[in-house]
Amino acid sequence: MAERLAPSETHTYTHNGRTIYEWDQTLTEVNMYVPVPPDMRAKEIFCDISKQHLKFGRQGNPPFLDMDLHKAVKVSDCIWTLEDGVLHISFAKLEQGEPWLAVLQGHELDPAKQQADQQRLLLERFQREHPGFDFSNATFNGAAPNARTFMGGLSGDAAK
Repeated sequence: MAERLAPSETHTYTHNGRTIYEWDQTLTEVNMYVPVPPDMRAKEIFCDISKQHLKFGRQGNPPFLDMDLHKAVKVSDCIWTLEDGVLHISFAKLEQGEPWLAVLQGHELDPAKQQADQQRLLLERFQREHPGFDFSNATFNGAAPNARTFMGGLSGDAAK
């Protein structure tokens, strides 16, 4: 059942009408999807992830992106892959359950999308803590609280 609460859409960051990247998040990770030229191979890419910074691009060229992350990550659990012309970077949230307003600082979502993400993360938390219940059709009246801190925070099982 928890799969039903996984992100159903990605957020898109565009610049001058061009999609730069898309992203989504769960309680434990943020996923970034960057289209790359069709001839690019994984061994041509450099991708440096630090606790609060991302830098990547084509080897021997200036970075395509060199920016601070919105929140801190657990670097040892972050990975990247290249598949079908898309660079997929998976960031492990340092503070599990904490909603990210963006992947990169300065690229924040509009307030309505922020609230929708926060609601979905709270429902994902409820689903993990109560696997016998189906929260996929649950809704909120008003603003959803932070999934990381609501009612004592994440339980030990949800944080895994």
